[in-house]
Amino acid sequence: MKWTGRFEGYNTAALRKDLISGLIVGIIAIPLGMAFAIASGVKPEYGMYTTIVAGILISIFGGSKFQIGGPTGAFIPILFAIVIEYGYENLLVAGMMAGVMLVLMGLFKMGTLIKFIPRPVTIGFTAGIAVIIFSGQITNFLGLTDIVKHEDFLSNMREIVVHFTTIHYYSVLTAILCLVVILLTPRILPRIPGSILALLVSSVIATLFFGDHIATIGSTFGPIPSTLPSFHIPEITLDRLQLLFVPALIIAMLGGIESLLSAVVADGMTGARHNSNRELVGQGIANIITPLFGGIPATGAIARTATNIKNGAVSPISGIIHGVVVLLVLVLFARYASHIPLASMAPILMLVAWNMSEKKEFIYIMRTRTSDSIVLVITFLLTVFTTLTIAVSVGLILAIILFMKRMSQALTIAKVLPDRRVKHDKLGAHMVTEGHDCPQISIYTIEGLLFFGAANMFEKSIMDTIHMRPRVLLLRMGMVPFMDTTGESNLASLIKHFARFGGIILISGIQPQPLEVLKRTGLYHIIGEGHFFERSGDAIDYSLTKLDYDRCLGCKHYAFHECSELANEETQPQMIRTVESRMSFDENNQDLLNRLWI
Repeated sequence: MKWTGRFEGYNTAALRKDLISGLIVGIIAIPLGMAFAIASGVKPEYGMYTTIVAGILISIFGGSKFQIGGPTGAFIPILFAIVIEYGYENLLVAGMMAGVMLVLMGLFKMGTLIKFIPRPVTIGFTAGIAVIIFSGQITNFLGLTDIVKHEDFLSNMREIVVHFTTIHYYSVLTAILCLVVILLTPRILPRIPGSILALLVSSVIATLFFGDHIATIGSTFGPIPSTLPSFHIPEITLDRLQLLFVPALIIAMLGGIESLLSAVVADGMTGARHNSNRELVGQGIANIITPLFGGIPATGAIARTATNIKNGAVSPISGIIHGVVVLLVLVLFARYASHIPLASMAPILMLVAWNMSEKKEFIYIMRTRTSDSIVLVITFLLTVFTTLTIAVSVGLILAIILFMKRMSQALTIAKVLPDRRVKHDKLGAHMVTEGHDCPQISIYTIEGLLFFGAANMFEKSIMDTIHMRPRVLLLRMGMVPFMDTTGESNLASLIKHFARFGGIILISGIQPQPLEVLKRTGLYHIIGEGHFFERSGDAIDYSLTKLDYDRCLGCKHYAFHECSELANEETQPQMIRTVESRMSFDENNQDLLNRLWI
């Protein structure tokens, strides 16, 4: 591991800043770690173990100086579904497998590829996850009993409706009190973490006045042990690896996306630059080791990373300190955490869901009323009503299809002729009319990507011209930056069809990438090296030498300067000599330049 730049110029003043930020973030991470674990269907102490082990390892091995790692809200629906279907032990194995995948992603330099996931897809599934988290806390907020938890959203909502009559008013009062304290703390006591103060106040009041009438962490999950997490290697078999491959892949993909998004946010706040591939490796190492201590999958936490930066963090030391703070709290105060009401955890997670919902971005994209809006809505709805795997897969496929459609529509093919009224006889589509269109030379300007999504349109647009049997077809390709093999195949089909009638194909201004494709496929040599021109003007001069001059006699189109004289029987011979001598002069000059260059 290279440490260059991570601790450059580090001193005691920087350490003091890291101590303060690490302490604050550590205190904030305690209730979040327990809440995320409970919402994921596992014991609260597993969330604290994750915060300790993964938080420290991500800071040591990650690619961002300011990243704070641990359990996050984005993982809740995924982990909950895995726990229900496969069990907690298999969740640990899936977490380790995801860690290996993340390390491989980093080693194979895939950090930049994850960033290519369209923004509407990430916002869509993030907003969907926020809805699932928020709705999942209604039960604890209202204190409903006899609730059976399901994997799907509609079944869980049905449970709430069916058991709504079991509402527990002590739970509602506790949850409202906790929510009020969280909302008021930033205004009254801005330096104190609102979630911690809310838990303390609501827990004390609930213990004093409600006694055993309200469900707590201890009454539901048992007392939280005040000991260090024990080392345990889960049983790994080939059958388990095959069974958990897809869940592990989902964890790895979401963990990679979440951690890199968090690192990008940190870069924007500090002006620093993270190493995306190293970040994936660091996340992978943390997720391989954390399950050995009973921890659940972890990733970069955007909110805690931002808090870390706002409180003056200078280096990864703050992240290490944050993990140590949680460890000390676990050892010294775990027995008191057992008295925290579940109703007090609900508002914390609800606010987490609200903050992670990307509501402003969601509304902004919806207002654009573009194909991105469609991708956003479909990804969001599928996340809520199906699974994240289906949502992301469909969202990506839909985004790709709509992108290809936009790119195919961006390809423009226009028949053009010189406009003698402007400087340099600039070619324009407006010059082509029914009475002004050369029967022997067809010139087309092509702009856009010539790929499989647009290649068919390209061929069809020009094929109509072929039936007019022109002598020369000039394709101006200076605005075609990319061509794939499908585009090349359609161009080859067009050229072969045109050549069958004795026509000549000329290409001007072709860019390096399309030219390289034509050379590799051999189409360059079929067209002929002499039929490629740097400038359209040279290609037009060459075209004039290939005309059937008998067809020019009496022509009234006058598409080019030379047409008026070529159409006149008396002046045509002289113009033919002028055209051919001009072309010969150009070729001789080019030959001279080539010899001088050599």
